[in-house]
Amino acid sequence: MTAPLVARPLSAEAFRPFGDVLEAQGDPDRIINDGHCGRWHDRARIDMAGGPAGLSIFRASPRRFPVSIGLLERHPLGSQAFVPMAAAPFLVVVAPDAGGLPGAPLAFVAGPGQGVNYLRGVWHAVLTPLAPPGLFAVLDRVDEAPNLEEHRLPAPLVVVPDAASGAGLEI
Repeated sequence: MTAPLVARPLSAEAFRPFGDVLEAQGDPDRIINDGHCGRWHDRARIDMAGGPAGLSIFRASPRRFPVSIGLLERHPLGSQAFVPMAAAPFLVVVAPDAGGLPGAPLAFVAGPGQGVNYLRGVWHAVLTPLAPPGLFAVLDRVDEAPNLEEHRLPAPLVVVPDAASGAGLEI
């Protein structure tokens, strides 16, 4: 039996090879709206390869640890950003490309106030909220171009929270 994949807290540094962590950390880049609003400007590497971008709303069923992941996907023609519409954690599983297939996966727990932007072509698990309502705004390419590749794993990954950090244990 394969050891479980441990999901650690999401950090911008650890996630950078796969995309961007969307969060309002540190001082804002700009103060706008007559001094009433901080703006963290241009925080994602949005790449639609010349295709049209659209903003969609997704609602996914929440899951609980341990989480079984049997499918990874990627989008060769555009990045894909997930911004939760509630202050609830979600599971992020990514893998580097290994000759056209997913390589060794990594797992993170995005905390309240964090979203992610997957870079174009990055293998990732499907949307996996860890608490209701599972509601997300999603920015991605919206035309009919073939922009989805799926890979069914030979055996599901079993993902557990990092016990040392308590990531996801409050759920």
